[in-house]
Amino acid sequence: MRRETERPEEFFSTSEAETESFAGRLAHELDSEDVVYLIGDLGAGKTVFARGLAAGLGAVAREVASPTFALLHEYAAPGGAIVMRHLDLYRLADRAEDLEVLGLPAAVAGAPIAVEWPGAAIRAALAPTREVEIDQVDRGDRRIRVRRRSREVTMTAEMPNEPGRAAANLRKRR
Repeated sequence: MRRETERPEEFFSTSEAETESFAGRLAHELDSEDVVYLIGDLGAGKTVFARGLAAGLGAVAREVASPTFALLHEYAAPGGAIVMRHLDLYRLADRAEDLEVLGLPAAVAGAPIAVEWPGAAIRAALAPTREVEIDQVDRGDRRIRVRRRSREVTMTAEMPNEPGRAAANLRKRR
């Protein structure tokens, strides 16, 4: 079970540049197993935040676009290493079967992932280590709240396929 480790951090942004800068600072805390949920209405600034995360991780920020039609984008550092994945579930039904077709969660292993429009199915497959909520406030300014989740180790026992054979799966969860 995940739990919040601290009170949400709150930041107010008056421009895209400020939002990207804040996200870039957050990116320095991420490692390859982090899952960042981006929550907000259409036009709230989720993709702008993702651009800041990608830049903070070493990707070329101008390449970051909303992956609504492609569902998943990968961003690389100048040397070619994937530094972040960006998943947009807006056009996908909130069903585990649809996520399995995309190969989730295995298809996104090895780099931090930013997830727009997370629903119950993705929460079961890729629980967040950070939840970023973006709200529009006066004159187009944004309020950004970041909730960090603790890292926990959980053990799940799998049912044996054959008599006498059991498997235990120890995995680091966030």
